[in-house]
Amino acid sequence: MPSESTQIPIHSVELFPPKTPEGMEKLKLEIASLNSLAPTFFSVTYGAGGSTREGTFDTVNWLRGQGIDTAPHLACIGSTREQVREILTQYREQGIDRLVALRGDMPSGMGAGNSGDFRYANELVSFVRAEFGDSFMIEVAAYPEYHPQSGNPARDLENFKRKVEAGADGAITQYFYNADAYFGFLESCRKEGIGIPIVPGIMPITNYTQLARFSDTCGAEIPRWIRRRLEGYGDDVESLRAFGHEIVLNLCRQLIAGGAPGLHFYTMNQSGPVRRLWTELGLPTGV
Repeated sequence: MPSESTQIPIHSVELFPPKTPEGMEKLKLEIASLNSLAPTFFSVTYGAGGSTREGTFDTVNWLRGQGIDTAPHLACIGSTREQVREILTQYREQGIDRLVALRGDMPSGMGAGNSGDFRYANELVSFVRAEFGDSFMIEVAAYPEYHPQSGNPARDLENFKRKVEAGADGAITQYFYNADAYFGFLESCRKEGIGIPIVPGIMPITNYTQLARFSDTCGAEIPRWIRRRLEGYGDDVESLRAFGHEIVLNLCRQLIAGGAPGLHFYTMNQSGPVRRLWTELGLPTGV
């Protein structure tokens, strides 16, 4: 496995597939804006149990048609081996050589008996390697503050190590706002002999209500002092976004200074906040 010290910095952006043709047309404008920054790749999310499967395919197809390097998310829960094999064959034929391999969430209403042939992401990684060899560079998820379903950091680290041992090439973290959580996680990984690049996930702060809901669901911590400040802005959206930008900008600077192998931006399909961060951080662009 490659080590972080030998890697060219990976600066990537994440999109989610729109639900309507109008949403897709709007997203194309945001993609054009983001693509001018020359990110390493665009990742495209995949809904619980494949609920956005067609939207993911459509978005990936459009990106590839524009010659844009694309890393589709592939969540395995609720899928059969044959379904996953079919998807991966299609991606390989499109010239896609990078994946984000995830367990994914069970969609509401689906019982345990319908969970498919895979239980965990490491099983998906092993399957991709067994079926397709090194055709794909595989990214997996990492959780500096540990995944809420794992119960504790030690168990979460064990789960992460299994994904690495199954053949993951790199990892992208859940977003966070405490740089020490990321660096502490890296130290724990090093003690376990994990040397793959672990790129921190960055979530711009533009909407406190939305961010709080996401964070409560996925277990990402918003430090109390940041929550208090964001709550205090109320309906003053301009001030909230200015404060949020400074928080995330300073976080990114700490991560870069500490040797992070890149940054992965959760765009929420909005180019503006990411472009501002990218520019002020002095990240390389295609312009």
